[in-house]
Amino acid sequence: MTSLHNFLKSLLLFLLFFNLKVNAQKVELYDSISNDVLTIPSKVLNEDRRFYVHVPKTDSTNLNKKFPVLYLLDGENHFHLLSAYIEYLSHWEEIPPMIVVGIINTDRKKDLTPSKNTITYDGKNDTTLRPSGGNEHFFQFLQKELMPYIETNYKTNSFNIFGGHSFGGNTTINCMLIRPEMFDAYIAVSPSLWWDNRFMLKQADEKLKKSSVYNKILFYSDGNEGGSFHTAVLKFDRLIVNKTLKGLRFKYNYYPKESHMTEPIVAYYDALRFIYKDWKSPDAK
Repeated sequence: MTSLHNFLKSLLLFLLFFNLKVNAQKVELYDSISNDVLTIPSKVLNEDRRFYVHVPKTDSTNLNKKFPVLYLLDGENHFHLLSAYIEYLSHWEEIPPMIVVGIINTDRKKDLTPSKNTITYDGKNDTTLRPSGGNEHFFQFLQKELMPYIETNYKTNSFNIFGGHSFGGNTTINCMLIRPEMFDAYIAVSPSLWWDNRFMLKQADEKLKKSSVYNKILFYSDGNEGGSFHTAVLKFDRLIVNKTLKGLRFKYNYYPKESHMTEPIVAYYDALRFIYKDWKSPDAK
């Protein structure tokens, strides 16, 4: 027993030493996510707006390289997750490197809802929802102030992605419907399509004309929310399928094992892979 004890003790010390030695080596691949935290005054919204910006590492062989931009809602929650995904996937040339702009909320009930409504998901009246319905002003802020700032101060190309979760998912879909010129691809993770008696479903049915040309990319999904939340997303999916829009590349993913708050972890990854499923690195042989 004593000899076994001594052997295990020696093995433990060896593994500890080995682990310390390995960890002491610096690995400079995608070991950190750097970002700027910036603020711009918004005349449209009459307030200062803060946001994160993640920029790919400089390529010394191509200092003038330009990047697509992912504009991400709920930046305080999902910015570092998306930045890490993009750093990893672009390192392995599965997607291009890109700039991530994480928009930080001031009042998401106002900015991220398409219409005035005070009725909650479970049918109760909630007076805190009275400021709702600010999507249009928020889109003006994006189009007239934030996007020009990013395009002026960073090396961007012409491809823009808009991503959001829950109310943010509603916002990305609403933007695609009423201001489709703003973005090329849209990610709607668990969009709250139940909102205001399914306001967004009615708008989608009206705005998307059957068999019209719609050269966009759309990824949408939901988790195990169930009930009218899930049925509203299914109805939106059927609407998209039945419209047979020319040029629209779309995908719906259902994650029955993920909750409303864990689903973004898998859905955003799948969305990036879907948007760039046919992308090939310029350096690929």
